[in-house]
Amino acid sequence: MVDSPRNRIGPPVPSAAGSVHAVAPDVAVTFLRQTMPFKDLADDQLYDLARHCRIDFFPKGTRLFTFNESEVTHLYLIQRGGVRAFITDEKGQTVLKDYRGVGANVGALGIIRGTKANLNIETVEDTFCYLIPREVFLDLVQNNSVVAHYFLKSFSDNIVATAYSELRKNKLARRSADDLYLFNATAGDMTKPLFSVSASASIREAAAIMSRQAIGSLLVYADEDPGAMIGIITDTDLRSKVIAEGRDTREAVTAIMSSPLKTVGSQTLCFDVLLKMMTTGIHHLGVERGSRVIGVITSHDIMVQQGNSPYYLFKEIGGQKDFQGLYTLAEKVSGIVRNIINEGAKAGNISRMIGLINEKMLSRILDLLHQEMGPAPLRYCWLLLGSEGRREQTFKTDQDNALVYEDPKDDSQRLLAESYFNAFARQATKHLLHCGYPACEDETMASNPKWCQPLTAWKEKFSYWINGAGQEEQLKAAIFFDFRHGYGTEQLAVDLRDFIIKQCRFNDQIARNFGRDCINRKVPLSFFKNVIIEQNGEHHERLDIKNRGLKPFVDFARALSLKHGIRKTDTLRRMKRLLVKKVVAKELYESMVDAFELQMQLRVIHQLSQIEDGIPPDDFIYPEELTDLEKRMLKDAFSVIEKMQDVLKKQFPVV
Repeated sequence: MVDSPRNRIGPPVPSAAGSVHAVAPDVAVTFLRQTMPFKDLADDQLYDLARHCRIDFFPKGTRLFTFNESEVTHLYLIQRGGVRAFITDEKGQTVLKDYRGVGANVGALGIIRGTKANLNIETVEDTFCYLIPREVFLDLVQNNSVVAHYFLKSFSDNIVATAYSELRKNKLARRSADDLYLFNATAGDMTKPLFSVSASASIREAAAIMSRQAIGSLLVYADEDPGAMIGIITDTDLRSKVIAEGRDTREAVTAIMSSPLKTVGSQTLCFDVLLKMMTTGIHHLGVERGSRVIGVITSHDIMVQQGNSPYYLFKEIGGQKDFQGLYTLAEKVSGIVRNIINEGAKAGNISRMIGLINEKMLSRILDLLHQEMGPAPLRYCWLLLGSEGRREQTFKTDQDNALVYEDPKDDSQRLLAESYFNAFARQATKHLLHCGYPACEDETMASNPKWCQPLTAWKEKFSYWINGAGQEEQLKAAIFFDFRHGYGTEQLAVDLRDFIIKQCRFNDQIARNFGRDCINRKVPLSFFKNVIIEQNGEHHERLDIKNRGLKPFVDFARALSLKHGIRKTDTLRRMKRLLVKKVVAKELYESMVDAFELQMQLRVIHQLSQIEDGIPPDDFIYPEELTDLEKRMLKDAFSVIEKMQDVLKKQFPVV
């Protein structure tokens, strides 16, 4: 029996590229119901749209649009396959913009704006597209608010992405032909074939499979369910748990496996996979698609593909045997950050990576110190404060830290703890200084005995700030309320955070004062929407991007987090929790995130450019050096501050 067009499940395969075919409305409707924003249309609208759809096939390598040449006569919806969007710079080099896969669209911007193609579009594999005529799509945009909002929002997001692209292109000259690997490739793209063995198999059988297949890891599945992966063994396990211990290779493989198997989703970006490996110390992760493990991804896979990987630096820091080696490695951080910026990193990615490297450096310094000084007499926690506590470090990040240790049982233990921890903190801050982390001008560091105290003393200090201090003293203490665990016993930091949340539940005066201080700050725009710059002094005619631009967002998130019992310390996560608690609307949340990340991006790239020019990094930028798009985005970012202040006025009304 020959399928009729109405019954055919997949698209017909034409005899030549570019041969447009009619498609049964039912088939098109099935696809549209899975595709944003059309899936939100009513049934009658869907069928009307489907009747206008045609399907076309394009082999791999087909140019669909040429920048500024092609007329956009149809909206293309990718039904199968994928395309890449790119431009060619003045040197004739290809600059990749993005990849688009199933469900994505091509041509919407040109149709709505009435322009020719704004990008080169080329298929990266054999691709089928549904084609919607220009007039039909325009009519839908003009008469359906859901469709209109979706595409206008996506254009807004594209403007943000374009601003980031311009920052990378104009502020930093590329030094290698990178391929945007970390932010385009996913775990699924890098997945190795799935090799597995039964839980009842012997170690010898597992080793034979690994040798025969030339693989470094093997998944272990449950005897009763071959699809359930319960663990993993690696070549390291064979060396350390079998050969080194003289274990009988006839034992079941479960004796040496790591369980449960740690996994990532197949759509997880390689950057996020890399972060997970760095934070957990796990080098082999299962890759899941749906609820099924489809393979394995390793740190080696990512490092080989990326070349100069932050993972190499991360491992080198952890393997250093002396302080001098750490001093040398610290000089490599700017180069690593340049690479991830060139690969497409936004501010959140950049600060997370800088934070991870800084924490690894701190961890290794303290490990080496314990080797010199011996173990601590009491459990303790090294606290990260300020931008470190918020995971918002850039290249100009002073040391802001403190130390909390468990309460001594008697005077003898108290004197021993004071002596040890004061000496320990002094040495730690000295080594951090040699690694390029400047000392805090206000001495807000663990080396200051005021900020190296037992848990009870810290609780008393926070109780005073919350319940007894005046407004000015409370504002000066803001940096301490952004603390988080950096090294040592994390439970001490948890106990201290629990105490603060409980105190603020009964007295929100400090949150109120933080909020009112943010309300009283001037938006860095003049009446005529000009960016306000410093009028005199060392930084004449420059914009203080940290204090005028970023600080209101930090203060806003901190004040409302204290009021609403939010434990997160980083600004973006605090904002996310405020959205979840419905303290801020979704539209404002999205605007705040875009505004904050754009300014962080400006700040990081400004500082990286200074470092590469041999100039000490600072937070002052010349507005006239920004492109028109950057200026527009910066003004939009500043306008968000007024909306944030309106929220604070409702949360903290004048009594």
